[in-house]
Amino acid sequence: MPRHIVCLGFDFDTWSGFAARGLTTPSPVSRGEFGVLAAGRILDLLKRHDVPASWYIPGIVIETYKARCEEIVAAGHEVGHHGWTHVSPANLSPEEETDGLIRGIDSIVRLTGRRPAGYRSPAWDISDHTVDLLIEHGFLYESSMMGNDHCPYFVRRGDIIRPDQPAVFGQHTSLIEMPISWSLDDFPHFEFMRTKEHVMPGLMNASLVLENWIADFDYMQQTCDWGVLSYTLHPYVIGRGHRMLALAGLIEALAKRGAVFCTLEAAALEFRDKFARGEIVPYP
Repeated sequence: MPRHIVCLGFDFDTWSGFAARGLTTPSPVSRGEFGVLAAGRILDLLKRHDVPASWYIPGIVIETYKARCEEIVAAGHEVGHHGWTHVSPANLSPEEETDGLIRGIDSIVRLTGRRPAGYRSPAWDISDHTVDLLIEHGFLYESSMMGNDHCPYFVRRGDIIRPDQPAVFGQHTSLIEMPISWSLDDFPHFEFMRTKEHVMPGLMNASLVLENWIADFDYMQQTCDWGVLSYTLHPYVIGRGHRMLALAGLIEALAKRGAVFCTLEAAALEFRDKFARGEIVPYP
């Protein structure tokens, strides 16, 4: 029987992403802090529709906004690892990355009483050491890569990629990749950013973005019997009024199409079981 899974992942960054870019003045901090208010709106919406979700929270955000994070846990949602800070592991030394991973795990254990099953890299970039660290610390899955659109797969390690040579691929691991996409992320569509280096216009019409997001589910439904589509949302982005209406519209439209909503952890476990039974041959 066909089964089409939808995972809503909320990157609860607040101001940590701006701080990682050196933006620590009051205005960007307040822009990120709107996400604390918006998280309450989102929790109410998820409760009304009985939709479980996965929340990826940097350790510094857990330690700053404990009450809101406790509400996320009390509502039954998954809490995944999203770094200690929002600095990409690719920009950290191996020692800094290890320390941040452990500090983030410790924060999640204090919050939830259990170790996180999933990891999502800040800024969706990992280092040459990340995969080994995640396996060492017992993660089931990670969700920072884009090698498929609606089928999980097993992460490789040890790839050798040079600009002037054919690729040499490493070995697959037991770590499950729950793929994501910038096209299914609210930030590039909606957020206006101005720095010394560039301007990111954002501010797109939410109804048009909603059409794209629904169409990706339609394509999955038309082309495979089993799949997982992950949407990535940031409370301070999606939590604005007209975008909340779009999020509600997305949930309602996908529910009418027969979508099964679950956490990324639950979807990863289902994928692992189907692979073990030989029902799925993942790519890449």
